[in-house]
Amino acid sequence: MKHFPENLLAKLEIRKQNNALRKLPLSNKKIDFSSNDYLGFSQSQIIFNETHEFLINNKIIQNGATGSRLLSGNHKLYQETEDFVAKFHHSETALIFNSGYDANVGFFGSVPQKGDLILYDELCHASIRDGIQLSNAKAYKYNHNDFEDLEKLILRNPDTAIYIVTESVFSMDGDCPDLEELVLLSDKHQCYLVVDEAHALGVFGSNGEGFVQMLGLQDHVFARIMTFGKGLGCHGAAILGSVTLKVYLVNFARSFIYTTGLSPHSVATILVAYQHLEMDSAPILKIRENIVFFNQQKNLLCLKPLFVRSKSAIQSAIIPGNEKVKTLAGQFQKKGFDVKAILSPTVPEGQERLRFCLHSYNSTEEISEVLRLLSNFVY
Repeated sequence: MKHFPENLLAKLEIRKQNNALRKLPLSNKKIDFSSNDYLGFSQSQIIFNETHEFLINNKIIQNGATGSRLLSGNHKLYQETEDFVAKFHHSETALIFNSGYDANVGFFGSVPQKGDLILYDELCHASIRDGIQLSNAKAYKYNHNDFEDLEKLILRNPDTAIYIVTESVFSMDGDCPDLEELVLLSDKHQCYLVVDEAHALGVFGSNGEGFVQMLGLQDHVFARIMTFGKGLGCHGAAILGSVTLKVYLVNFARSFIYTTGLSPHSVATILVAYQHLEMDSAPILKIRENIVFFNQQKNLLCLKPLFVRSKSAIQSAIIPGNEKVKTLAGQFQKKGFDVKAILSPTVPEGQERLRFCLHSYNSTEEISEVLRLLSNFVY
């Protein structure tokens, strides 16, 4: 075997020197303030058992999809699940992808065309940025949640098809854009609005349907990306939109066309999880209570200046410096709390942070204690 390339070794060494080298963590039994399993669905024995019963009752005894959905992998459960998802989200259609990453890469790599323009929030997720890189359209970022800056970019490009891209809950800051104002701006200039709802599904809305639908704005949005690996606790994603958009994606989204479909078990889990969102609002109400309680407690402990303003399940305390924030995360681990450090270059240098993810299954005692520890560590 040849030696590992020197230029790649050099890049790894730079990561080590910056205390930013990523490593795969081991699973642990610590109190969870790090996962995206907001409603606890990933560990729900009820959902697990109901999924198994559904497959047995429908005589679906198959471990894999056997091929891409355009060949042999489009098992009948896909249609039932996509219909349920579309109805739940008040959308014409839904198209399931293997992951949120695949959905974003597939959409942005195929929909915006040469001569079109993509205007995306500077804090948009890496999957959106990677999809944009695959597009033949021009793309510019606008300042985070700054719609004056966005409108300036729109006005500089008259007579151009423009796609505006944002997230309803930003994955690192946990904050939300003013979607009502953004819809007005998008409608005014006849732009195509695309909203990634990865961290809103299961958290916002009376049944966890997401931020767009909670505000009743779904008819003003060209496409919504709903990711299932967070609030739904399973795997996959769906792009919501018109019938024509679905037909187009089936024909041109490469991350949909050229990959093996999800297994029947994965699709059944999506369906059962959605049925639980529709039937049981208790976990949704509980996570909202925990978000309010967390914000109240951080104010009482004078921790508010550390945190990015957020009313979502993601609460980030800015602790500049990779070494410092990693040390603090280690102190939480020793106390039995799974709190993760987010390092640069994942976030900009100087914006390193402790990221607290809240869940329906976190107790008020756990929230109080984790914030008390933070106060002791930093003050």
